[in-house]
Amino acid sequence: MPDRAPQPVDRQLPTDEARDLISLVRDIAQREIAPKAAEEEDAGRFPRDLFALLSESGLLGLPYDAEYGGGDQPYEVYLQVLEELAAARLTVGLGVSVHSLACYALAAHGTKEQQVEHLPAMLGGGLLGGYCLSEPSSGSDAASLRTRAVRDGDDWVITGTKAWITHGGIADFYTVMARTGEEGPRGITAFLVPGDAAGVSAAAPEKKMGLKGSPTAQIHLDGVRVPDARRIGDEGQGFAIALSALDSGRLGIAACAIGLAQAALDEAVAYATGRRQFGRPIADFQGLRFMLADMATQIEAGRALYLAAARLRDAGRPFAKQAAMAKLHCTDAAMRVTTDAVQILGGYGYTADFPAERYMREAKVLQIVEGTNQIQRMVIARHLAGPETR
Repeated sequence: MPDRAPQPVDRQLPTDEARDLISLVRDIAQREIAPKAAEEEDAGRFPRDLFALLSESGLLGLPYDAEYGGGDQPYEVYLQVLEELAAARLTVGLGVSVHSLACYALAAHGTKEQQVEHLPAMLGGGLLGGYCLSEPSSGSDAASLRTRAVRDGDDWVITGTKAWITHGGIADFYTVMARTGEEGPRGITAFLVPGDAAGVSAAAPEKKMGLKGSPTAQIHLDGVRVPDARRIGDEGQGFAIALSALDSGRLGIAACAIGLAQAALDEAVAYATGRRQFGRPIADFQGLRFMLADMATQIEAGRALYLAAARLRDAGRPFAKQAAMAKLHCTDAAMRVTTDAVQILGGYGYTADFPAERYMREAKVLQIVEGTNQIQRMVIARHLAGPETR
């Protein structure tokens, strides 16, 4: 029924290299990702072959140093790549974002020796990462985590359970936050744990509303022995590293949300211009036209917000408040836009014959992951009014 192909987003990119990169990503998205997205999501299949292709194409290490196999791209460009990937299939865009999050601790806080040894394989060697902070009893209150690492000579022995881990059970490495000292945030340390280390196992993947192709599972660490050479940063620095990583990760989620919302808008416009009722396209009716206008405005505002935060990051300026704002606005906008897309398609929107219902189911999780939107509001308010009094 749709008779209008979506037009590519008109992006403002800083270099010719960035424009070529976006063209490459769009080509991969159109040829390799989008055609199989609905079928593979419905079957719950994770596209590991696509991640191998993305790694070979240099797309899994874009914001990191070329010295270690990264792409040396500013966040302003990297996030727009994520948006393009998420518009084709959220499992892929979100997976790249989570992989980048898992690489952050080592790239930003590892020693030169650690970076030389591990980063090339992580950024361009086909490996896939997971990020292990949350636990069954510590989600938003991440500083209360219970997974413990005990020193044993030149090794650490890690025991505990991590929860809600994207790529849980299939990742080649995990960045794990574990308690090495006192209670609270100052007693947490970061470790780089191989996915195949003895004592690492995964529970059955969670049965989710959406993102069925992206495995989310608990990770059990049963006396996992890790050499001190895989400790990232100083003892007790892990929580600060985790929060710093999440500031950047939230921008990744924001970009993915806008990509998903853009896909939903494109679907709604194509349907509305092709569907005829009362002798004319339903896009002619003012009530529906206003819905499309509001959807497009929310998307453009979200894109501007995440790019503004990215440019602050690229300039080396504080961006935590803006990252929280971007994550909050963009994911809320994605939920509104995808819901409106279902409404515009009417009964067809509620069926799996069209992707609108999948987009709506997928949008919901973006308001939850990497800090719920209630947590984002707390972060923003602290920047405005200071810490809460007790």
